[in-house]
Amino acid sequence: MTRVRLDLGYDGTDFSGWAVQPGRRTVAGELGLALDRLFGAGGATGLTVAGRTDAGVHATGQVCHVDVPDDPYGDSLVRRLAGLLPPDVRVYRATVVPDVFDARFSALSRRYEYRVTDAPFGAEPLARRTTLAWPRPVDLDVLNAAAVGLTGQHDFAAYCRRKEHATTIRAISRLDWRRLPDGVLVATVEADAFCQAMVRSLVGALLMAGDGRRPVDWPASLLSRTDRSNEVVVVGPHGLTLVAVAYPEGVDALAERAEVTRNLRA
Repeated sequence: MTRVRLDLGYDGTDFSGWAVQPGRRTVAGELGLALDRLFGAGGATGLTVAGRTDAGVHATGQVCHVDVPDDPYGDSLVRRLAGLLPPDVRVYRATVVPDVFDARFSALSRRYEYRVTDAPFGAEPLARRTTLAWPRPVDLDVLNAAAVGLTGQHDFAAYCRRKEHATTIRAISRLDWRRLPDGVLVATVEADAFCQAMVRSLVGALLMAGDGRRPVDWPASLLSRTDRSNEVVVVGPHGLTLVAVAYPEGVDALAERAEVTRNLRA
């Protein structure tokens, strides 16, 4: 078997997230069907993704790996997958990688972007599937000032949907906002990993500070809580896109990172 890294993107609007779910359309489900048609049922195994996006969340820089029978299609794998996948999922690159590469555990960080418009008319019609319409004017300087207190390693229990036996401690290396020439606000957040609904909760809290309904230090003050805060608005999934996943270079570094991450998650 040969391990192959797949770099892909998708429009998450019509998907119930990444993970396979009985009776629901998912990204992994569609990709798995395409791989079964290429390699036979069960011929491709161990499909593993870097970030399990929720229903409605998009990706332009998603990464997964899969083990296939000696990579028989070589350079034509991307073209063959293009002919089998639906138009809202595209595999951009297929790269043979060492067996120690793990799309999930070898990752150093994931970077997301969240798009928001505070225009009085809402989102542009062609951007409505990727941009949240916020009903109040937002101050960019306040957004960035409020974001400062959320960077670094913290317990983000107030911003996460807690899972049994799972930690809510995360390390955010980047959280900032910019306003594009067309007026759209873009939040960029990067961390070693994220718990469920964390990014959308962070964005919701920051927008409440940015539109003046909460003080600038309110989002950071929630980090002292040990349970999820009901005051935090979880914004819609359609504004969120996974744009990049970073990995170390070299076989030894990949294996070492995977081991460290597994220990952290345990």
